Amino acid sequence: MKKNSSFKTLLNYAGGYKYFTVGSVVLAAASACLALVPFVYIWEIVNEVMTTAPDFSKAQNIEDYGFTAVKYAVNAMCVYFCALACSHLGAFRTVANVREQCVAKVLRMPLGYIENEGSGKIRKIIIDASGSLENFMAHILPDRTVAIVTPFAMIAFLLYFDWKIGLLCIANIVLAFLIMYMFMVGKNLKKDVEAYNAALENMTKEAVEYVRGIPVVKTFGQSVFSFKKLKAAIDNYEKFTVSYTRRFRIPMTAYTVVINAFFAILTAVALYHGNGSAQPELFSNLMFYIIFTPVIAVIFFKLMHSSEADMIVENALSRIDSIMSVDEIQETEHPKFPVDNSVEFQNVTFRYKDATQNAIDDISIKIPSGGHVAFVGPSGGGKTTSASLVSRFWDVTSGKILIGGVDVKDIPQAKLSEIVSFVFQDSKLLKTSIMDNIKIAKPSANDDEVYDVLKRAQCSDIIDRLPDGANSIIGSKGTYLSGGEQQRIAIARVMLRNTPILVLDEATAFADPENEEKVQEAFNEISKGKTVIKIAHRLSTVVDCDEIFVLKDGKIAEHGKHQDLVNQHGIYSKMWSEYQKSVEWTINN
Repeated sequence: MKKNSSFKTLLNYAGGYKYFTVGSVVLAAASACLALVPFVYIWEIVNEVMTTAPDFSKAQNIEDYGFTAVKYAVNAMCVYFCALACSHLGAFRTVANVREQCVAKVLRMPLGYIENEGSGKIRKIIIDASGSLENFMAHILPDRTVAIVTPFAMIAFLLYFDWKIGLLCIANIVLAFLIMYMFMVGKNLKKDVEAYNAALENMTKEAVEYVRGIPVVKTFGQSVFSFKKLKAAIDNYEKFTVSYTRRFRIPMTAYTVVINAFFAILTAVALYHGNGSAQPELFSNLMFYIIFTPVIAVIFFKLMHSSEADMIVENALSRIDSIMSVDEIQETEHPKFPVDNSVEFQNVTFRYKDATQNAIDDISIKIPSGGHVAFVGPSGGGKTTSASLVSRFWDVTSGKILIGGVDVKDIPQAKLSEIVSFVFQDSKLLKTSIMDNIKIAKPSANDDEVYDVLKRAQCSDIIDRLPDGANSIIGSKGTYLSGGEQQRIAIARVMLRNTPILVLDEATAFADPENEEKVQEAFNEISKGKTVIKIAHRLSTVVDCDEIFVLKDGKIAEHGKHQDLVNQHGIYSKMWSEYQKSVEWTINN
């Protein structure tokens, strides 16, 4: 993304507040010009002192020049303050618009995308990327405007007083700029920055994995070197940063020397001219350049940092675009409503974006209203994907999914959420009270309804042991729940929602034996009279299902009742045999 397009994109996000951003640029440019005027009056003071020496009583205008210089300096600061006020107003509104549009986009995204990417990652993109935009628009943009405008104004000043000395100084500036361009705006810089960010991101990711694996390390007495990926990531980061820094030693040293070489040039000029009739005028001009030229180094350092800021903004806009470009779930213009709770897959095919093969490949399934079925099979077979298509976590690539004889695409999203509920293997609870966690499913529910579903979901023992019962805040003051306990709370939440179709995705995966029994009792309670789709690896939980579908490589390899599949001696039979062996497995003393 080019700089112009980046700025234009920011203005589009700013909406009506873009005039504040444009105004800040104009005011910053004006302040840059005003800030140079005091140097003229300083030169006038020096010139008057030099031309009236040794009779300084003839210097009548020094006071006026001094006050005028101060007046322009104060005006420059006031104008720049106004520029910052405008830039902040524009930045805050732009960031607010970006976040509002991103959140609105998230609400229209497929739930599957959010589940796969992770809500934490999406939140980080929205908050961090928009924060980078705020810093650029509020601070960097006015500073960069000053840094760009000032050199042009300075060139005029350098040539005005003594064009010969001015040309020498300009030549020095051009040389410094060329050196800066080679290592700050060169073609390889963007690749280097991307490589640096990739190395840093990889090291951070591996560090997180290492922290998560500390219990395993401590249990088995392993050292950090057992995590070869983390060590390799650290070594790679060190290797890149050291080589990157060494590569810039000579260019940076050359730039620093050249940009600060004005004094050497001015000293050479003074020595060359020596004594003569033009000495007072020459000396006053030299004094102006001695006072004026150090500003150039400061301006160029600001330009160097602004080029880095541009890349940060481009990266932030790119990350925001990664959210804004996600395909939305389209609402139907002609809503229809199911006549019952049956579910049917009609030649359904689904492929994830950028995938090379189908995740689901032409499957057809009929589940009668009130029927209980299970999806089992090897990992990656398409079990969870198939179930998620029922709730439109994704839309099918081809074929149809019908609920009560109606295509799910023709059912309004709000209505579909009242028909289908999910219980995931890793149920998520918010850091709030158990009561509030459950009421998320039905905000209008009263406390009696919540206590009723808690009891039916086998959560009474959880509530009894907590200091504040159902009003206990999860995750605070030592109030933590095990995986199985969290699952039961999640089941209570779904019970309160009371949808006619349930999808149970590996819902007992994190439950210990004691909790698993209670979770199963809760499932039996919640499943009464409902259409249920179970996804399970623990085959003992699906033996009573009306029909079991074995999915492999996105296709239905087998289907039938438990005993019929066992008797077929196929995939399911082998899975059941291996499951039985794992259950019977013990450690001999």
